[in-house]
Amino acid sequence: MIKNIPCYYRAFLVIAVVSSLLGVSAMAEPIVMRDIEYATVDGHRLLLDLYQPEGVKNSPLIVWVHGGAWRGGSKKSVPILELVNSGYTIASVDYRLSPVARFPAQVYDIKAAIRFLRAKSAEYEYDTEQIAIAGSSAGGHLVALVGVTNGNAELEGEVGRHLDQSSSVQAIVDYYGPTNFLTILPQSTPHGLGVRVPALQLLLGSQPEENPPLAKLASPVIHVDKSDPPLLLFHGDQDPQVPINQSHELHGKYKELGLPIQFHVIHGGAHGGKEFYDAQRLKLIEEFLKSL
Repeated sequence: MIKNIPCYYRAFLVIAVVSSLLGVSAMAEPIVMRDIEYATVDGHRLLLDLYQPEGVKNSPLIVWVHGGAWRGGSKKSVPILELVNSGYTIASVDYRLSPVARFPAQVYDIKAAIRFLRAKSAEYEYDTEQIAIAGSSAGGHLVALVGVTNGNAELEGEVGRHLDQSSSVQAIVDYYGPTNFLTILPQSTPHGLGVRVPALQLLLGSQPEENPPLAKLASPVIHVDKSDPPLLLFHGDQDPQVPINQSHELHGKYKELGLPIQFHVIHGGAHGGKEFYDAQRLKLIEEFLKSL
């Protein structure tokens, strides 16, 4: 039976069992609701998974967006899951991948998920007054873009049945996401180009220099203004896929406008890895969210 559980969750259960045997306080098992349909587009069901702390009502909500070069990945991967034990509800969202639909479909879907989550807050008993959105890699790009385009009609879309609800978020946690499609390719290593060029072709239907207006629309850096929510950035200084300069650009734009920003560089860090999601970094997320 345990073979059908994702790897990170099997580890979660093993830790709980071992801790119990040793008499150590263990992580409580979250309440899990899988495959909740938040919208349907052209016959394509859009789903999310909800992880909630046992016995906690009106818990703060974090929307998690997975990576995978916009063309892969799944809501099953939630590396910040331990935050449930700190009292947070996490909604892990799937969205249309680039082989299915080009940008901005991914942003439309995520904003539809946020509207759905707001509409269902009383039913599922979490708090949507201060929604945080977090994601890694391509998911980091998408959460940054969603976060800095609160109220942007061009990127709102009409996906889902809850268009009367707000899609705005109040905090962003971006793990090593691209932020500027106009500069990412010149900044990239040969390895990075091998990943990024075909991924952008699928996402945009062209290369950024072939369609600058679309590349700008897809670039969080371009949209930053004084109304944007607080931002927490994590990036490895040895990232071979998404140059750390991408996070430096977003950090610089926030600093220029005097917006709340924290930037944590993982020295020696590559493109992800357990060091990005260890207890120290998860504590930084907690402190960031509690400071809002």
